[in-house]
Amino acid sequence: MKKKVPLQFQEEDDLPEQRIYRRIRPAGMHALKHSLPGISENEINGKKISIGIINHRLNYLTLGSTIAITKKYVDRVYVILDHKDESISELATSIGAEVIDLSDNGHIPILDNILRTEKDARMLITLHGDGTHDPNNIPQLIGPITRGEFDAVVCHSPTENNSHNNNILFLTKGELSTRKSNSNYPGFAAYSVKCLDTLKPSNNVGDITKQILTYAKNTNLRIKNLHFSKDQDLRLLDLYRTGVVVPAYNEELLIEETIKGIPEYVKRIYLIDDCSTDRTPDIIKHMTDPRVVSVRHEKNLGVGGAIITGYKLALEEDMDIVAVMAGDNQMDPEQLPRLLMPIIKGRADYTKGNRLISRNFRSGMSKWRFLGNAMLTMITKIGSGYWHITDPQNGYTAISRQALEVLNLDSIYTYYGYCNDILVKLNTFGMRVEDVVMPARYGREKSKIKYGRYIMKVAPMIFRGFLWRLKTKYMVLDFHPLVFFYLASMALVPAGVLFSMWILSQKLYQIPVSPNFPLLAVFITLMGAQLLLFAMLFDMQADKSRSGTV
Repeated sequence: MKKKVPLQFQEEDDLPEQRIYRRIRPAGMHALKHSLPGISENEINGKKISIGIINHRLNYLTLGSTIAITKKYVDRVYVILDHKDESISELATSIGAEVIDLSDNGHIPILDNILRTEKDARMLITLHGDGTHDPNNIPQLIGPITRGEFDAVVCHSPTENNSHNNNILFLTKGELSTRKSNSNYPGFAAYSVKCLDTLKPSNNVGDITKQILTYAKNTNLRIKNLHFSKDQDLRLLDLYRTGVVVPAYNEELLIEETIKGIPEYVKRIYLIDDCSTDRTPDIIKHMTDPRVVSVRHEKNLGVGGAIITGYKLALEEDMDIVAVMAGDNQMDPEQLPRLLMPIIKGRADYTKGNRLISRNFRSGMSKWRFLGNAMLTMITKIGSGYWHITDPQNGYTAISRQALEVLNLDSIYTYYGYCNDILVKLNTFGMRVEDVVMPARYGREKSKIKYGRYIMKVAPMIFRGFLWRLKTKYMVLDFHPLVFFYLASMALVPAGVLFSMWILSQKLYQIPVSPNFPLLAVFITLMGAQLLLFAMLFDMQADKSRSGTV
């Protein structure tokens, strides 16, 4: 076992100016000189120690580059571990960062110890180590402080939004929101000596960034808020191999527009022509985008069959995340990062759009289409066991490679109900699903779904999937008595209803029946309904415990 290192930092004998010059290589000095307008190289060389603290979200894939780039702009880098992780610790140490184990020391003493040890510190930069904060933006944070214009500079990043909180905001506000300045304590910020010299860490505040910002606000120090563009998200998305499956059937009007709108960070586009009879195949042949991998079905397999073909190709090419965007340009590419980020951050294995949470978001959706979606939502909640999801027919989805490998793709329903069937199977194997609220987008395309026929075909499929889920999830892979509650309710509720109808028919024909029969019918029906509610309650609890839903 690796020997534990106490929280002690040794001072170096060099003067701060020499330490800065040694640690920031000429390339880094050049970067600073050109990133801070109005500041000379002498001023950069002459400033005292600056400290970078990388904390909270640490991702092994992105931490190395985060540390290396941060070291270009600061004198010393500290990495604070939320929990012991030897791989993270060794990586950070090998690049020259100081590692502090939070589990041994807690948030409260860490900052105080760092400030007491680094007595010459005159600037502090905090950021996360999972790629959500781009260290290349550090010059924009420290520039106003170095010039004496502000005491603290705070970056509000769109990647810090929490999806569940956004869902609530969208429901109450009825509009999309970036929550720029409403992020109370973002983790990417720079602080001057005024924020550090008289700062006394409070036992009531745990987070480092929160401690400093709380102090700065309470003492009326000058704070500048920056709102960086979505380029930060794009840099993080570039780290992952993302593929997009585009099923297309007779989409000659919109298929080219759809492909052109797919963002550059997408590595592969799996364009599946499901036996189109219009000009779609000719248009696909003349596409020049090198990311496009096209396949034509000689027999129409349905939208589900086309997506399965794309999924299989994505698995063969080792895609990390695979999204689905219909060929009718109905899915807004601007919303794609919001589907990908929960998977990248490890919150979900499968994400899907949700258009039904707000009347404004479903504008353009006909009342008949909304009614059909609402009915299918309730059926799918019961069938899949994902009680928190809405709008299951939304085909704008993203899935992780891990979840895709779990599925038996050949067993997935190939008609429009494929999305319901996938939800049933994902829940059976304990995958986490997250709704991402987004507005409906309707244009020149026309829905090919006939909802009357659709529900008649899909509802039996969901019921069969429901029975398979109960057997596989609660009897084969695990055991839970809710199976018997469900089965008993499925016998008692129909029996009670049929018995009641028989009694009513007897009364109508004036045929005498026992006076106890109506009471017995009510008892059977209520007992079945009660067992059904208990089964649903247990199913909800199992979903929350395994999917991490709060």
